Amino acid sequence: MRRFITFEGIEGCGKTTQIRLAEIWFRERGIPVLATAEPGGTPLGRKIRKILLNRESFAIGAESELLLFTAARAQHVQETILPALEAGRWVLCDRFSDATAAYQGFGRGLDIGFIRMLNAFSSQNVTPERTLLFDLPVEDGLARAEERAAGIRPEAAEDRFEQEDKAFHGRIREGYLRLATEEPERFRIIEGAADVETVRREVCRHLTALLGQFPSERE
Repeated sequence: MRRFITFEGIEGCGKTTQIRLAEIWFRERGIPVLATAEPGGTPLGRKIRKILLNRESFAIGAESELLLFTAARAQHVQETILPALEAGRWVLCDRFSDATAAYQGFGRGLDIGFIRMLNAFSSQNVTPERTLLFDLPVEDGLARAEERAAGIRPEAAEDRFEQEDKAFHGRIREGYLRLATEEPERFRIIEGAADVETVRREVCRHLTALLGQFPSERE
């Protein structure tokens, strides 16, 4: 078993807030933990993130987008995730391979089979022990994302995906739920529309259950 947990969901689902709270939860228990994100987690990944997420004057085709995300993941796994896991740390990751399937596969309409192959290659077949999927209606998520972006400098707002139409985000949500149906033993669906504290308690419940599968790390 790997001490690897991913946080997934549509724009505005609250996963980034919850991964920060989960990191605190682990640290309060004296458990070594690393919180990271995709695309990012390495110097190369952060440069690719800037290209992919920030508004720019040039277009990025769906195929190029897919390859950039998987390139960032390859570096992330090699440089950050695997060393942390091998050192016995828990790794919490804000998006991973499932996001590529949901966004570039279901959202953009690229071939899911090919994406799975790329994901396996770029991740060196590293898969999460548990994936927490924060689900909520698309309208609610986009409203939250818009509110969040309003507090960020326009030139720094990571809103390229948020500018896509509602149908695009609807396909992503449906894709995530389909992935969860295909792997119910790995996924846990959390009601993302609830308030932060309610969601935090649900996340902690799942973390406690997972921690119980590692006897040496029980409280």
